[in-house]
Amino acid sequence: MSKFDELAGVLGRRAPVPFPFERIPPEHLPEGGFAPAAVLVPLFEKEGGVHVLLTRRPPGMRRHAGQISFPGGRVEPGEESLAAALREAREEIGLEPGSARVLGPLSETIVLLTAFRLTPWVASVPYPYPFLPAPDEVDGILEVSLEALASPGAHRIERREAWGMTIEVHHFPVGAEVVWGATGRILAELVELWRAL
Repeated sequence: MSKFDELAGVLGRRAPVPFPFERIPPEHLPEGGFAPAAVLVPLFEKEGGVHVLLTRRPPGMRRHAGQISFPGGRVEPGEESLAAALREAREEIGLEPGSARVLGPLSETIVLLTAFRLTPWVASVPYPYPFLPAPDEVDGILEVSLEALASPGAHRIERREAWGMTIEVHHFPVGAEVVWGATGRILAELVELWRAL
């Protein structure tokens, strides 16, 4: 059984944890609530190890400029979360939905600054693959070893006060850059599950 099969089994046996919105004081909840969004967490085998694909946002974007993220975006009306993640991956990095083997969802998280409730979907994808970054949405593609992310000292947690509550901010160094925010939270859960396999 491959590691991807094992991970699919783990994800299939657990119920994704919804975000505890009751932790957010009512005065800090966005008007109209949190809009649904989804991201794809692509995994692939490279040089004998498993890697995760991340994207870098262009520096001129109005929101999240220059940040490291996963392909993803808003769930359109009438669209399922998984369909949105696959659609966004096709639009942002040229990954055809039929090329992705969906392994399962991770826990819901939120993006406080832009008021999104985010469902991450883990998928294995072929490698090498002719990824085609959309220049208006993706400034570059990063291929990061899961082993490196799981190594001692690679994961740092800061606790901060924001929006009337204490939040954990996860940091992962990726070369000269740092992954944090919602992407950091998603990576932290993925790495924890991967270590347990």
